[in-house]
Amino acid sequence: MSNSIIKFQKGSLGARFLNVFKSSNQWVHKTPERALEQAYQAALAIKAIEDQHFGGQKVSEDAPQYTPSVLECFINDVEKHLNTIKFELSKFKFTRNLDNSGDIEFIEKLKFIDEIVDKYQYNSVSSHQTLSSNTYQFESVKRSNNGKSNPSGLSPLDFVEVEASGEVFNGKKSGALPRSIGRTFKKIQTELDDSSEEQLMNSYRASRKKTKSAVNFLLMLILIPLLAQQLSKNFIFFPLVEHYRQTHEVPLFLNSEMKEEALHELKSYEEELQLASLLYKTPTIEREEIEKKMEEKAEEISKEFDHKSSEAISNLFADFVGLIAFALVIILNPQGLAALKSLLNTVMYDLSDSAKAFIIILITDIFVGFHSPHGWEVLLEGFSSHFGIAPNRSFIFLFIATFPVILDTIMKYWIFRYLSRISPSAVATLRNMNE
Repeated sequence: MSNSIIKFQKGSLGARFLNVFKSSNQWVHKTPERALEQAYQAALAIKAIEDQHFGGQKVSEDAPQYTPSVLECFINDVEKHLNTIKFELSKFKFTRNLDNSGDIEFIEKLKFIDEIVDKYQYNSVSSHQTLSSNTYQFESVKRSNNGKSNPSGLSPLDFVEVEASGEVFNGKKSGALPRSIGRTFKKIQTELDDSSEEQLMNSYRASRKKTKSAVNFLLMLILIPLLAQQLSKNFIFFPLVEHYRQTHEVPLFLNSEMKEEALHELKSYEEELQLASLLYKTPTIEREEIEKKMEEKAEEISKEFDHKSSEAISNLFADFVGLIAFALVIILNPQGLAALKSLLNTVMYDLSDSAKAFIIILITDIFVGFHSPHGWEVLLEGFSSHFGIAPNRSFIFLFIATFPVILDTIMKYWIFRYLSRISPSAVATLRNMNE
């Protein structure tokens, strides 16, 4: 009987293993189909944006019917879908090379994806080439200024600004006539159109609505987690922890540092009693009276540190609730998050190059500057006491020695990778201010 049970268990275990293997094998075989389908859906999303908002044409910054903020949202959506297409096509090619056994119908989908991607591929390439050309021209002018005076009277910063606003933009080569002439006639035509005023008002209303949405989302992002943390701490977790500590035998002090602090406070109180007796020439306090006052002080200190311990434990749970509330606000309101990102981008783009450089220098000096280790030390010690953890000096010094260096590297990479692309003159100003 037992042998038959063992055989049955082995057989069922083998069948389960075989089913898992088959399902895994099917999942691997269908990976190219899934990757291609996701890339196809991203291409359809780009096509939908073009059809609904740009009359079936490519998403471009030259569209006069939208404000820069609205155009920026559309461009960000297109870039996100293009990155999805790039990633999924790479996965499709890799998994298809691993397994060529399946006969997948993908020609039509790939043709459609290529038609969408080809509209924007030259745009990114030409923008990169324009940026490289601007950087080269800036370095050339900088070297010439070191040797000779600039005959045009322009500083390197002015030269970069002129080059960055050149005629090669968004992958479009300059034709026989300057593009500014075409834009001027297009602007005049738009102003003469009877519906231009209505379009302008609609664009203004959309921009105002988006700004209000961004501000509301920012307030929600701050207030909701804060209220969730405070309410859950004061009305749920702290009473529960306090009740548990009163009804169970638990340590009074969460760590040795709390105990040392209590002993130091008790010893200071005893010395104050002796000092008061000597200064004011009061009769000598008897030992029994001193012990009685010391017992009262010890009882007061024990209540104080018991409250601190309960508060530290409740902080752990309440902060976790606040973190969940913060994540829920972001997850449940993606439109507000997109509006906030658009508003921040608009504010950053509207700042002058000197203001951008000043903000970058201020942030880097605060977090990774010469005096930043003292700030990090105070911050980590406060964080430890918030959760009732004894500060570990070795960990604090190791954190200070590594984390600011990582932040500095990330900031330099961001300046090199992104800021030099959107505002090369700000990078030049930043370099001059650092020097």
